[in-house]
Order: sequence, then C-alpha cells, then structure tokens
Amino acid sequence: MTVPDLPLVGIRVVEFAHMVMGPTCGLVLADLGAEVIKIEPVPSGDNTRRLTGSGAGFFAMFNRNKRSLALDLKSPKGREIVLRLIGTADVVTENFRPGAMAGLGLDYTSLRRLNPCLIYASHKGFLAGPYESRTALDEVAQMMGGLAYMTGLPDRPLRAGSSVIDIMGGMFGAMGVMAALVQRQRTGQGQEVTSSLFESVVLLMGQHMAYKATTGKALPPMSIRVAAWAVYDVFETADGQRIFIGVVSDTQWKQFCEAFDRPDLLADESLATNVQRVHARDRLIPIVAEVFKKFAKAELMEKCEATGLPFAPITRPEDLFDDPHLNTSGGLLDVTLPDGTPTKLPALPLEMAGRRFGLRHDLPKIGEYGRETLAGLGYSVAEIDTLINDKVITVS
Repeated sequence: MTVPDLPLVGIRVVEFAHMVMGPTCGLVLADLGAEVIKIEPVPSGDNTRRLTGSGAGFFAMFNRNKRSLALDLKSPKGREIVLRLIGTADVVTENFRPGAMAGLGLDYTSLRRLNPCLIYASHKGFLAGPYESRTALDEVAQMMGGLAYMTGLPDRPLRAGSSVIDIMGGMFGAMGVMAALVQRQRTGQGQEVTSSLFESVVLLMGQHMAYKATTGKALPPMSIRVAAWAVYDVFETADGQRIFIGVVSDTQWKQFCEAFDRPDLLADESLATNVQRVHARDRLIPIVAEVFKKFAKAELMEKCEATGLPFAPITRPEDLFDDPHLNTSGGLLDVTLPDGTPTKLPALPLEMAGRRFGLRHDLPKIGEYGRETLAGLGYSVAEIDTLINDKVITVS
C-alpha cells in the first residue's frame, strides 16, 4: 500500500503521550497513514524509552511510524513551537494525569481558541463522574472492573497477561478520533474525545453482567466456570505436549466421532445434544482425553484441521516470532530497536482492500525529526541552531 493510498494521509497528529494507552492511539493513527509527531521532553526523551522489567518492550511496540520532536515545554520558546505546531494540526492526543495538560495551558479549552477545528483526544482512567480525578493504571482498572476476578481463582484475582485495557483504551481513543474527523467534515468543528480504562473493562464485563441479568446467577471466574460447550478444554498429547480443542456444535460432535472412530459415542443418545453433553462432562471428558492422548501434538493438530475442529497449540509470546502464518501474511513488521537490534513486531490486526498496514518510519531517535518539523513551521536554519544551542530542543 503506497503512502497516498493510506486512509489517514494528510492528517497531522501531535502526541503528548507515554507508556501504553496514549501511544496505542497514536500507533493506530500512524499505521493508518497519519503524520504523528511525538512530543518528548529534553534532553532524554520519553521515560518509557528507559523502562525495565515487563515494561522494557513498551516503547518499541507502540511508537513506530512516528516522528519525534524533543523540546522544553516549560520554556517560552518551547511553548511557542508547540503552539505553532498545534495550529497546523488536526488532532492532539494525550494521556497524562488529570490536570497536567491544563497546567501547561495545553488543555482542550485553551487550544480550541487557537484551532477551532482541532480534535483533542484524552486517554484517562475514568470518564466523567465521581472517579474522574483518580489516578488509574491498567491493573487498577482490571481489579475494580471485574476482569482480574474473572481471570483468576475466586479468592485470588489475577490480571490478564498483557496490557489489554491500556491497549483497548487507546484503540477506543483512535476510534473516537476517526469518528470526530468524519463529523468534522460535516460541521467544520473539532471536539474533545475521551476514552478510559475503567469503562473499557466494564464493556468487557458486559457479557457477564448480561449473564447475571438473564439467568439471575453470577457467573464464576473463568478458572472454575462451567463451559457453554461440553468439549472445550486443554488436552495432553502422546508426546507430553498440550493442545486446546473445542467441539462446539452438534455437527462438530458428529465430525469428531467419525474422524476419531468412535461410533459408540455417536450412537449414545444421552450425548446427542450439546446440552446433554455438558451435563455429562464428568463422564465424557476422560473418554475424550483418552482419545486425544493417542496422538502426538503435530498429528493431532493435523487431524483437527482436516476435520474442521477448533484447536490451538499452547503458545508462548516468544514462539510467535517464528509463526509461519504471521511471517507470510505481513503480520510481523521489521523494526529496529533503539540499541540497533533488528526484530519483528506485530502489525495492526487489520486488512483493507486485502492489504496490511506496514512500516513507514522506524522507531524514532530522540528529536530525530526536530529540524525537519521546525523547518516546516517556518523556522530558519539559524533559528533552529539557536534553539538547539539554548537547549530548547534536542535533535538526533
């Protein structure tokens, strides 16, 4: 897909964001073709660049296809640069604590006077209400929104194994930005868009809330749930591996019995329907497990695929680097890490006109596009050099 073909070509986004939620919004917009200019503090840039532990991959994953402008926001000249830049922008995104942008005079109320067409996307812990001033994190939202309870054991809540709510909140932020861009075409006016962590979790819990409303019973955590389908489990194979297999319809039950040569199970009228099989799980699962354990992992996967049964190997994140589907379908993009190491990281899970969205700009160095951005705003070479010497901006 050439650059002019990308859906958001011509849209300029100024990003004030760090960690995961805000940068995810920028990632989506950038991959779809927007020019995303990431504002970083001088001289060391976004603190996310230096995270260790489980956060060591945050910057690398969520900041491709962006341009870096590193400057001193608290200096008059730095502020002048930012305001001039925002005057040319379509979108501003931010995910700092409540009140932080207002303290810099960069809140929506202030900026709309400068640019009435501006779309301003804030990524917060909570939408408007009693909790809106609280500080939130992905884990806070998972705990108070019910996801950690549904993921763990009844007496041991467990957060999901990814920054799923940060990412979801950023995606909803990007969705709101794109909806506001469409609306602006009709009205000529910008607007403020806010997405949140807590309400994102609540949306995920909606199916469980609906279960309680529908049945009058609370759904137990996934770790001890009664599945909606009789065969919906992880099974051991002959070579000591494990594989998830589901049999989720009466048609698939027939296919399973025929493919694995169990006419006796198919003839058993007490197992004729899924509801009957769910009630017979204590009897049925050991039988099915014994059937599957006769096969090695590769053989069982091949048989399930040929039969049309849902299946999945139990995969670790690091195994995905070598996944044949991802490597042939454009699902992994070549990215250079800040230390120069080449790697592959996931593309957007999206196709348009049969094509995936790829890499236009590698991860930016701190202030890498500073000169280019300021020149585009009308600054002369001499003025840019002075700003660098005065430590208002940092360039790489």
